Amino acid sequence: MDLPRSFAVRERDHRIHDPFTAEKMATLGQAIRLRPGMSVLDLACGSGEMLCRWSRDHGITGGGVDISTVFLAKARARAGELGVAERVTFTHGDASGHVAAEPVDVAACVGATWIGGGVEGTIALLERSLRPGGTLLVGEPFWRLDPPDQQAVEGSGAGSRDDYRDLPGLVESFGRLGWDLVEMVLADEDSWDRYVAAQWFTVRAWLDENPDDELAPAFRAELDTAPLNYVRYQRRYLGWGVFALKRR
Repeated sequence: MDLPRSFAVRERDHRIHDPFTAEKMATLGQAIRLRPGMSVLDLACGSGEMLCRWSRDHGITGGGVDISTVFLAKARARAGELGVAERVTFTHGDASGHVAAEPVDVAACVGATWIGGGVEGTIALLERSLRPGGTLLVGEPFWRLDPPDQQAVEGSGAGSRDDYRDLPGLVESFGRLGWDLVEMVLADEDSWDRYVAAQWFTVRAWLDENPDDELAPAFRAELDTAPLNYVRYQRRYLGWGVFALKRR
């Protein structure tokens, strides 16, 4: 059980596997008022940057779960680098079935709601680990502008316009599910660039290093088309944010 190798290659130089900068991650930790001793669960934690930084900066304890052995190795190394290895742990596994052994103060899935089959299922999964009165974090894309056609939809990285809601529709859905939206931190074009555009450099460097690898033709084709699709469609039409929720 592991993440496909193409994902590990494409994002091998990323610390944050979402359109979030370190500054926005810091803003999010401050916005949800983290305090020393609070506990955080991060499902589909990637390279663990959120837990490691928040443990260093706010004194939280926590655990992350992810399917990628490559990213988890980076997470454990990062915990050691930041001096928080005794406060945060990382588990290799399928986050879609993970429930914390003890209720946590913050339960998060930032940018991977496919683990619950969408926003509703992911919220239901996270709630199973959340203590009463705790905070739930969901990271999710939304349409900034209505894509005019299927080409714009696919160029934005979606299969269908119905894959995502617009921002009012997403916020409205939280209320229908019985949650109050209490904070949010949204990506901007610069943070999208740092996530997506940075992958082009990584892919090109990997191609230079591995011209005969079995993945090379697909990555070559990707590099031929991805930058234009991004600047023409995704950067314009697709938003992303992390939303802090509390049960009504």
